[in-house]
Amino acid sequence: MAVERSPGFKLLFAGLVAAVLVIPLLMVYALSSDRQSQAATARASIAAGWGGPQVIVGPVLVIPYTSTSVETVTENGRASTRSVEVKRELFLAPETNVVATELKPDRKKKSIYESVLFVARNSGKARFALPDDFARYGIPLENLDLKGAELRFGVSDARGLQKDSKVVVNGQQIALQPGKGLAASNNSGFFTFVDWTGAQPIEVQYDYAIRGNESLTLVPRGGETSWDVKSTWPSPSFAGDFLPVKRTVKSDGFTSSHAITNLALGQSIVATDDNAPPLVGMPRPELLVDSARSAPSVGGPSQAATIGLIEPVDLYSQVDRSVKYGFLFIGFTFLAFLMFDVVGGARVAAAEYLLTGAGLVLFFVLLLAFAEVVGFTIAYLIAAGAITGLLTAYSAAVLKSWLRARVIGGLLVGLYATLYVLLNLEAYSLLIGSLLLFVALAVVMWATRRIDWSAKRQADEETSASAA
Repeated sequence: MAVERSPGFKLLFAGLVAAVLVIPLLMVYALSSDRQSQAATARASIAAGWGGPQVIVGPVLVIPYTSTSVETVTENGRASTRSVEVKRELFLAPETNVVATELKPDRKKKSIYESVLFVARNSGKARFALPDDFARYGIPLENLDLKGAELRFGVSDARGLQKDSKVVVNGQQIALQPGKGLAASNNSGFFTFVDWTGAQPIEVQYDYAIRGNESLTLVPRGGETSWDVKSTWPSPSFAGDFLPVKRTVKSDGFTSSHAITNLALGQSIVATDDNAPPLVGMPRPELLVDSARSAPSVGGPSQAATIGLIEPVDLYSQVDRSVKYGFLFIGFTFLAFLMFDVVGGARVAAAEYLLTGAGLVLFFVLLLAFAEVVGFTIAYLIAAGAITGLLTAYSAAVLKSWLRARVIGGLLVGLYATLYVLLNLEAYSLLIGSLLLFVALAVVMWATRRIDWSAKRQADEETSASAA
């Protein structure tokens, strides 16, 4: 005579099956990470040859000067000291630098992947002058080689420079030369020679456009730096050491304004070394090391302001977060089946638990696959509708009742709706999730309050036969 398992054993068995299904959930999570890596590679290939994340610096006036240093030499076994003249570079930042940037975004696609590129047109005015207290810096004015002065502009990825760049010094346009950027831009950019006596200030007007992707970073140098940006991109991110003092973000674009003084920078207008690249906004972390090695006198990391062009919805992060809630779907659905089994008398076999769990896991695969093609929201509706319909029909066969199947269908609709709310209300996801679990536990406690979990009972047909 076959004996039916106790309710406690059924609960334990359903829990074991649910635990096994964590393995395919982890595989889906790994699949999402792999697809995200492929998407990043595809976006990098789209941006190849266009220009990477851009860091702009300057203009900065670089003036050669000579200084005397004492060195010790050994000749014929005797040590002696001598004075030698060494040629160094003086970095003179502008007293004021007013920059205006028009950031034009452009979407480029490759297969199902899309990358956001941009063209940034930078125009500005800068004013240079030797400070009145220049003697305090310990460099005699006569040691400056003003005829060899260079006006340098830093652009981290010079491949993005456009052909219409121009610089006007004291009303006269001058020819530009490639290279000789600044350390903060990985020593990449362009420069021009400046004929200056130092007696009068220099007024510089400049205009150049660069192509790039992901982000644009400005490294401020000078007494006062103002940076105004406007763009048609609706979802910017502001990062770095300085945030905008004013910003307006709308559905048709944004505007922002930065205002930075040398007091906030903690830098003097006159410096005998250059600063390394900033910690944000560089295309590759190893550039920080390479830049520091390429310049003999490089200080600490530069401070910067960064504007990023981000996607409003990162579908891979949304999918990753949804997978983390997968155990709730499995747990609630299995719990509903268990209640129909223990309380309602329906028989649910191990294979039926596994097939139902496989359908719940398949939801996340469908979500990832469709999201790459049609976007997250539409993909969510498609995947949720398909799995809800499939499991509702299957539950009618398993539970031997369309009424019970409609309960399962309603449960799944509620779970998918709740998950969508959790994904969009990230700040309150823990609160909502914990309240949901509390309510579910309370319902289960109430429904099973009269069950003897350790009792065993015979199957109905065998019980009837024994009674006869």
